[in-house]
Amino acid sequence: MSVERFALIVFDLDGTLIDSRRDLADATNALLVECGAAQLPEDRVGRMVGDGAATLVARAFTDSGLEPPPDALARFLAHYDQRLLDHTRPYPGMPGVLEVLGLRARLAVLTNKPIASTRRILDGLDLARYFPEDAVIGGDGPFPRKPDPAALRHMIAHAHASAECTLLVGDSVIDWRTARAAFTRSCVARYGFGFGGFRAGDLTANDRVIDTPAELLAL
Repeated sequence: MSVERFALIVFDLDGTLIDSRRDLADATNALLVECGAAQLPEDRVGRMVGDGAATLVARAFTDSGLEPPPDALARFLAHYDQRLLDHTRPYPGMPGVLEVLGLRARLAVLTNKPIASTRRILDGLDLARYFPEDAVIGGDGPFPRKPDPAALRHMIAHAHASAECTLLVGDSVIDWRTARAAFTRSCVARYGFGFGGFRAGDLTANDRVIDTPAELLAL
């Protein structure tokens, strides 16, 4: 597989384009402490990310043995909104990789993160220039969240591409399942904090893996 064969390259956000684990963990722990729970380790919170904010909050409270208050999600989002860019940064080398790939293919972002937060992060990290506004889809838009393939299929149609000429790059099982459901190729970012969710034997010979963003250019 060569990236030059792809007309459309779709990226996950958290754990793929950006390392946001600390800010997500800080927001989660601020909420838990408010509710009388102990803080969770950053790496444990990282493994809860991927299915959207509501699932992250639910998993954090389950892990803490507490029942979440009715406004838990809203309170988490308020905490996170204050921390979006405290420590979040693109993974090393990612801007340069996007610069090169953008000359070869159309680039897009498909994330389960709310779209407002997604756009603020992309703008704040100067990554938005690599992705057309209509090629960024969040988890609170008109499509079901990943691993449902509907949003990815929409992106393929909108780009006048095909499934076989589309590559989905992500760090989690959620992304991998999304690619399989849409019959696109997948590239798993093992450097991301979602990779721990894979089980031995999940990946096949058709799946590509990278350990740094720069390895995308050498596939």
